[in-house]
Amino acid sequence: MARPQKSRTVHRPPVFSMFRPNGVPPSILKEVNLSIDEFEAIRLADYEGLEHEEASGLMGISRSTFTRLVEAARKKMSVFVVEGALLSISGGNIEFNRNIIKCNECGAFSDIDINNENGLCAACGSGSVTSLAHLFGHGKCCRRSGGCGKFNK
Repeated sequence: MARPQKSRTVHRPPVFSMFRPNGVPPSILKEVNLSIDEFEAIRLADYEGLEHEEASGLMGISRSTFTRLVEAARKKMSVFVVEGALLSISGGNIEFNRNIIKCNECGAFSDIDINNENGLCAACGSGSVTSLAHLFGHGKCCRRSGGCGKFNK
């Protein structure tokens, strides 16, 4: 019997969760799914340029697990680019440190602490915001109850 996968810590949710070749309908494309923990591994290793040891510590996983995530993510990204596939980002056993909220009034994005229950747009002060972390299920509270109710869906 396999050991249960422990939660991986992710800095914040991705702002964009789907990519496709321009001008091609999604219905005819092969879909490649990048899990959120694979997204975070690529962000830390390739975008931030961190060493695997440091990056694995930030995610709360072993260095070897981190390396496997990076390798899997790179393979999926190469299929997306070379074959012109639809790339979606979702899934994984993750918990966010921070959140991004999108204002439904002015369209601004704000980076906030994951425990911030204020839920007000920093740009216009509107309370009509969407939590990106909530859309992905930001942790135990959302997985346990189907949503923590902190923000609009």
